[in-house]
Amino acid sequence: DVQLQASGGGLVQTGGSLRLSCAASGFRFDDFAIGWFRQAPGKEREGVACISTNEVHGKDYKTYYADSVKGRFTISSDNAKSTVILQMNSLKREDTAVYYCAAGRVLGRGCIYREGHDYWGQGTQVTVSS
Repeated sequence: DVQLQASGGGLVQTGGSLRLSCAASGFRFDDFAIGWFRQAPGKEREGVACISTNEVHGKDYKTYYADSVKGRFTISSDNAKSTVILQMNSLKREDTAVYYCAAGRVLGRGCIYREGHDYWGQGTQVTVSS
């Protein structure tokens, strides 16, 4: 079975940091783009950061970020462990949301969009308080 297990959420003060982890299993990790998305109450789910290649079976991985998190969030992957990490620094109240990881056969910057992601994790709550 395909599984994406997101963890690491919690309550943090403004300016603090959190590290989210997405553990994947049940599919060939190297062939999929992995993205982090978030959904705040009353808002649509939006892409936060993702990692992908520009060609099928490519090995040159690139990272992409939403403008709102550039310079604060860093996405990285450990293919040997089938795990993707989202390091979130300088957190703001507007970062409060449920964070999801997702996997899909998308290329390039397409990984920042919800479309094309076949598998989704269960979400982990991130709450930033002032």
